[in-house]
Amino acid sequence: MLTRYREVLRLPGSWQFSSAGVVARLPIGMTGLAMVMLISLEYGSYAWAGATSAAYVLAVAVCAPQLSRAVDRYGQSLVMRPAVTISGLANLALAYAAAQHAPAALLVGLALVAGATQGSMTSLVRARWTHVAGSSGQLHTAYSMEAALDEVSFMLGPVLSTWLAAAVAPWLPLVVAALAQLAGGWLFLSLRATEPPPSGGRPGAPGPGGQRGSGTRLRGIRVLWLVFAAYLMMGVVFGAVDVSTVAFAGEVGRPSLAGPALLVFSLGSFLAGLVYGARQWRGAPWQHFIGGTVLIACGTGTFFFADSIVLLAGLMFVTGLTLSPTFVAGQTLVQRLVPGDRVTEGLSWIATSINAGVALGSSVAGVGVDRLGSPGGFVVTLAGAGLALLVALTAAPVLRRRAS
Repeated sequence: MLTRYREVLRLPGSWQFSSAGVVARLPIGMTGLAMVMLISLEYGSYAWAGATSAAYVLAVAVCAPQLSRAVDRYGQSLVMRPAVTISGLANLALAYAAAQHAPAALLVGLALVAGATQGSMTSLVRARWTHVAGSSGQLHTAYSMEAALDEVSFMLGPVLSTWLAAAVAPWLPLVVAALAQLAGGWLFLSLRATEPPPSGGRPGAPGPGGQRGSGTRLRGIRVLWLVFAAYLMMGVVFGAVDVSTVAFAGEVGRPSLAGPALLVFSLGSFLAGLVYGARQWRGAPWQHFIGGTVLIACGTGTFFFADSIVLLAGLMFVTGLTLSPTFVAGQTLVQRLVPGDRVTEGLSWIATSINAGVALGSSVAGVGVDRLGSPGGFVVTLAGAGLALLVALTAAPVLRRRAS
């Protein structure tokens, strides 16, 4: 199983930028939660905490693809060094301002700045793999490894945030996230040997991996937007699962086990990502993507049968096994469909779609939980998975034609 991973990590400079990317991605699982805990504890207002976190997520969703477009045109280090610096400093300023009980509107403004300049580190890392990988098999393994490492940030981030806030100080999780963003980001961007060459804005200029782009804008590839819509709906699943699991744990009298149950969900995805990348599987990526959405929909449908938090965690673990392979297949589709000089932008739309879906799913599931309890939240979870499957099936004929 480890042979293929050793092969890709022996590519020149690969383990250096991948490990730096792990540190730089740690804030993905920490920042939003850190903002909520800090402001709710310091100000006693979940409304301002939610508004600040929502402003941050919205800014990331809107601006990350624009930064990625600039990255494809001018290069990772030129664009992202100042952006990462501004984002990290804005988070540090937000932590200080909240600790000093500054006006809440200032916190929202700083969150907007932090989100608008954060960019998509996951896209930057995958764009480098697209550049250094020597074959589609190596790229498959690299993408699978990065999907598993993404889950590490989702597993460690919330645990680290809650522990630091409770054991030390409410402001510390946001400070740690900002320092990881600055240190990991600057280290990653200093590794220039593996940085994909910028296109310079020239249509048809070589993009990551030496491919030549057609200069076609992403909106001209309509099937891509169906793939992004499927990712949006899968984001709804994640946002709704978080809220529903917390509500379910409270209903069965085990609120402290909500976090471990969500950890098990990510653990299933982590393990599946490692296994999926260890070999080449039969079938095309579009078939894996469609099949994965089918399994996700089936898995989320089982949550209604849980009568204990332990059983729910087991069902979430099994469902989690379907996540990373589906994401890797979708990322491979995007990498193959976008012009060579727009790879970073194309991959960043995946992260943007998921983030927007998480925000939508958590808010709608919250309404469902208020009205019907945890089943109302799980209805939203299943609806998101069903819509993702419907969109994927709609895209299947076009994806099949493009693959052939």
